[in-house]
Amino acid sequence: MNRFRARTTSTATLRADPERVWDVLTDPELLPVLTPYLERIVVDSTSDDPERWTWHLTHIPVMSATVMPVFTEVMTFEKPTRIGFTHDPAKTAERTGVEGSYLLAPDGSGTRVAIDLEIWCDLPLPRISRIAVQTVMHGVVAAMGKRFAANMLRHLGE
Repeated sequence: MNRFRARTTSTATLRADPERVWDVLTDPELLPVLTPYLERIVVDSTSDDPERWTWHLTHIPVMSATVMPVFTEVMTFEKPTRIGFTHDPAKTAERTGVEGSYLLAPDGSGTRVAIDLEIWCDLPLPRISRIAVQTVMHGVVAAMGKRFAANMLRHLGE
């Protein structure tokens, strides 16, 4: 197994108020409707620890491998300004994870959203394929982000 990574960063100002944007980004039932490849999110909030969200994605082709990622994130919510993602360190058998955050700030009558996420995936591919695999990963992540943004804007009525 070798670890491959793709990072995405973006900033946008939405016309919706911060409360509405927050509600969308923290809704585990709505996010799969808006996000391509995302089948469902299972929330475990049974303990005093931060919530754990297990993200279930569909089959995603990456070079000669097809992955169907399932990964558990420790979610930190600092309403109304920050949503943090950290892969659950107890889930050592998972081969995919995300680290990063969404930052929200009022901007006039709208909301400025900054995204900084790094996705990693352990794949049974040789290290020499790193550039090709990570190029494909970046493309998939960019396409997911673009469609999510369009779906979110439509949901918000923009």
